[in-house]
Amino acid sequence: MTFETLGLSQPVVQALALKGYDTPTPIQEQAIPHVLEGRDLLGIAQTGTGKTAAFMLPSIDRLVAADKRPRPRCCRMLVLAPTRELAGQIADSARDYARFANLKIVTVFGGTSVNRNRQEVARGVDILVATPGRLVDLTDQNALDLGHVEVLVLDEADQMMDLGFIHALRKIVKMLPAERQTLFFSATMPTAIRTLAGQYLTNPAQVAITPAATTAERVEQYVIHVSQQEKQALLNLVLRDGFTKNEIDRALVFTRTKHGADRVVRKLAQSNIRAAAIHGNKSQPQREKALGEFREGSVRVLVATDIAARGIDIPGVSHVLNFELPNVPDQYVHRIGRTARAGREGVALSFCAQDEKEYLRDIQKLTKVTLDQVPLPESFRKEVERVAALPMTSPKDADRPERRQQQQRGPRKPQRIVEARPVNGEQRRVPQGHGGQGQGGQRAAGGGRPASGEARPGGGNGGGQRRRRRGGGGGAGSGNRAAGAPRA
Repeated sequence: MTFETLGLSQPVVQALALKGYDTPTPIQEQAIPHVLEGRDLLGIAQTGTGKTAAFMLPSIDRLVAADKRPRPRCCRMLVLAPTRELAGQIADSARDYARFANLKIVTVFGGTSVNRNRQEVARGVDILVATPGRLVDLTDQNALDLGHVEVLVLDEADQMMDLGFIHALRKIVKMLPAERQTLFFSATMPTAIRTLAGQYLTNPAQVAITPAATTAERVEQYVIHVSQQEKQALLNLVLRDGFTKNEIDRALVFTRTKHGADRVVRKLAQSNIRAAAIHGNKSQPQREKALGEFREGSVRVLVATDIAARGIDIPGVSHVLNFELPNVPDQYVHRIGRTARAGREGVALSFCAQDEKEYLRDIQKLTKVTLDQVPLPESFRKEVERVAALPMTSPKDADRPERRQQQQRGPRKPQRIVEARPVNGEQRRVPQGHGGQGQGGQRAAGGGRPASGEARPGGGNGGGQRRRRRGGGGGAGSGNRAAGAPRA
């Protein structure tokens, strides 16, 4: 089976050839013919199985064949993704696949300029990839009209439910035309997702590639029992000395919380192990920088919350390390799916504390896999003692370079109090460098900005008088703002 025999056009096949793709994956084999026919589709497949190409390739062909121009403030194809990273990845793939098609492709998600998003969609878009939150922002501002969408794609629908996007999804679907093609993809298919699919799809074709909650066959799965307080020492050893015969090329470390991810990165830095963190509290430039450095290999350890567990295709991840086990067993499947991609092998190692044993039992029950238990490394106790002797670090100090620089310079010298010029006949004492405001807008000795409680320029008499603001009042030396006066 080839992409050409599936019925795709020659321009799309040529674009695939440039990327080195010549053989479709199972989900692409099964899904592409249905999408080309214009049918709705319900797809159950794990990440890394080629879902993006399965819906994007035939949709590009259908958009080109329809030969329409998008209307202003409208899009022809709408792809909804749960995370910024996945949305960006889908859009990048779409641009590669549409290399020889004259289609406008735009991505909108939180953390970027909403004004820029408004400008990008103003003249109309062929393919819009969006996160639900930012899409609702644009529709609420009347910057985007969803009444002419021809194709709707919901990717990672189960994660959208987990992240609380159900209300946004319902609001979005009400704005869409009834006559459309809907493609619905999910890694798992619990009752809530199946109900949602039933509301959005009409007589869909169903494609199930991998049974829900099965783990990659090429992933070696291990567990080490360790106390919560000693996990950092174990992580240091694993990253420094390696684990099993597989060399740690790139390691993806998972924590349950955002603050936990930042704390792990700080502790690794204390042991001279460079790492980056990615989670919801990071700005978009910070997230893109961390992912970029990890992909390039300049940072070989990426610490993440489950936001990175789905749909992010990071080639070369040799190890997934569950620093903390997920409390939802499905998340374990998505986490370890970040390794053993594109035919490679991978290793998943989980650190299990006493209070996480129930999570471990749930994971093994769901996946029907018993994780191989391995002992603690021989040098573990020594590393625990070394880590315990390290100085404590403050999150603010670690995250703000200016605080670190200030600590290195030492504490500030105490300010020297000097005599200021008289104000309304009263002598004031102010810190040096923050002179009081004299009559006529003159600054006191020290030449700084007005001290707290002193008048701003804008009244009185004398040389150097500044023009008063409209509505301003009060002579020099008065600490009170006149009624109706604007703040300086």
